[in-house]
Amino acid sequence: MSKRWVKWVTMPLAASLLLAGCESSTQPAAGGDTASTTSPSTVSSGKPATWIADRTIKGLLFIDSDDITKDINPEIAKKVKDMTGITLQMEGVNSQHAIDGLIAGLASNDLPDFIVYYLNNSGRPEMPVILKAAKEDMLTDLTPLIKGTKVFSKYLDDKYLPLDTKNGVMFRPEFNGSSYFVHMNVPREGGYEERKYVSGPYIRKDIAEKLNVDPRKINTTDQVYELAQKIKEGNFKDKNGKDITPIGPRYWGNSNHENGTLFSSLTWGAIDQGFDKDKDGKIVHESKTEYPLKRIEFVQKLLKEKLMVPDYYAMQENKATEGAINGSFGIIGDMHNYLEFNKDMSYIPLGPINSVDGTYRMNVDYKSGYMAWSIPKTTKNPQDVVKFADFLASREGKLIWQYGLEGRDYTLDAKGNPLVKKEVLELRNKDPKAAKELGFDGVGNGWGGYLGSTDINRLGDFGEMQYADAVSPEANETPLKIADYWGYDEKKKNANINDGYRPLSFINELPTGNELKTALTNYNESIIRAFYAKSMDEAQKILDASKKQLQAAGLDQFEALLQKKDSDPKTKVILK
Repeated sequence: MSKRWVKWVTMPLAASLLLAGCESSTQPAAGGDTASTTSPSTVSSGKPATWIADRTIKGLLFIDSDDITKDINPEIAKKVKDMTGITLQMEGVNSQHAIDGLIAGLASNDLPDFIVYYLNNSGRPEMPVILKAAKEDMLTDLTPLIKGTKVFSKYLDDKYLPLDTKNGVMFRPEFNGSSYFVHMNVPREGGYEERKYVSGPYIRKDIAEKLNVDPRKINTTDQVYELAQKIKEGNFKDKNGKDITPIGPRYWGNSNHENGTLFSSLTWGAIDQGFDKDKDGKIVHESKTEYPLKRIEFVQKLLKEKLMVPDYYAMQENKATEGAINGSFGIIGDMHNYLEFNKDMSYIPLGPINSVDGTYRMNVDYKSGYMAWSIPKTTKNPQDVVKFADFLASREGKLIWQYGLEGRDYTLDAKGNPLVKKEVLELRNKDPKAAKELGFDGVGNGWGGYLGSTDINRLGDFGEMQYADAVSPEANETPLKIADYWGYDEKKKNANINDGYRPLSFINELPTGNELKTALTNYNESIIRAFYAKSMDEAQKILDASKKQLQAAGLDQFEALLQKKDSDPKTKVILK
């Protein structure tokens, strides 16, 4: 499921809340100016219960530049200061790849009070980087600091965190109870989802109606092929009167990304992992199955017959999005029901396509995490950072960074839940840039999410599943209609609830782990090259070369490791 709808603020935010640009050479070294002038134990009378310390807290954000938002309203900065005493300053690191910035930042050993980085599971490339920093005593042990907090102390409860977050990210066995990374965006309850996401291939509604096809009954790749042929024969046009292509790429473009949702019945295991169990229960990689060649043969047929756009696996986002908006594709390879361009339901879900082992079944994580933060060892009074994060993660804190200011941006109903003002919604619709300057998540500025987005349950906290549902339920009317059309509730009721580790979470335990990572990346790229090979013989040669590299890099040993891990309930492997 694409997370492109989520925008994380990464560049300097305006006013006193966030720091613009780099620190000047006159600034003290990391942590040098962050000592409290008023410690929590000596807070004078008259301070609010949420008071932490009169100090500045600085953060460095190792995230991609395409997630940049900026400018927060000074009134919100003042509100936070009045409640907590904290002035928050953050910088975004400009690097082509976020992980490169993280590596360089840690190597410099010149870090501010906290750092933020990507981490959706322990198999991400960032994990060995921050793990190395922790083992080299560069990061603060957070376990004693989160004890006694209102929200983050829940992380210490035995069943609160998903297995991977608990044992693979935060409380790793080798640290004997210590923790150096706080995994964020963890739901309060298992299986909880704030949105009824329907992701995967979509078809133009008018085409489906014209062809008298029920898209929900297209469940195999053979049916996809037959449908693509009918679309081509129908001579359909886009909004500009130009001929359409039956199958187009993901709404966000592919850019060498192999989208398997349209070809699930020819894809082994989870799309981004490539491991699954064979009929004997043995975990094997896709390269050892018949499915790569079957998928290559199928895609080559689509390309040869001009049923798929020729640059399906290379199209950039702007071109793909423009094509979707113009209706240039009969089928969009992957999108979801919350995209703004589809408010008129011009595209409706196709499928879902069955898996290789039978009928489709929804898979839902018991809980999952996304993003993380750490506190460098050089930070003075690190407990203030943790307390501030805990404030932002509390209902009081979330109310500020998610809804803004009472009176200005919302009022309260009889139960104390926010009712978003109509003028705020009107401004967001008419001038999103101006609305964002109000400086809170509901209008597109999620500055508080870095430290405060966790223990997620908006319905429980604020009485609505999405921002402004209480006053503007029509805002999510179309996405919910699409979900009902697709049968979301029934599929969710019968879903597999998974709690465990993704296969690649264990790759660093393999002595040849780095070599295998490279080989797996090359394998994925080889599949795409094979799609465009001049013949199946050439495609086979490309595959054979990548399989040889996988074997040399220790694929057999990694499969054996996964088998061993999966046999232990504490390290169950998620393959779907």
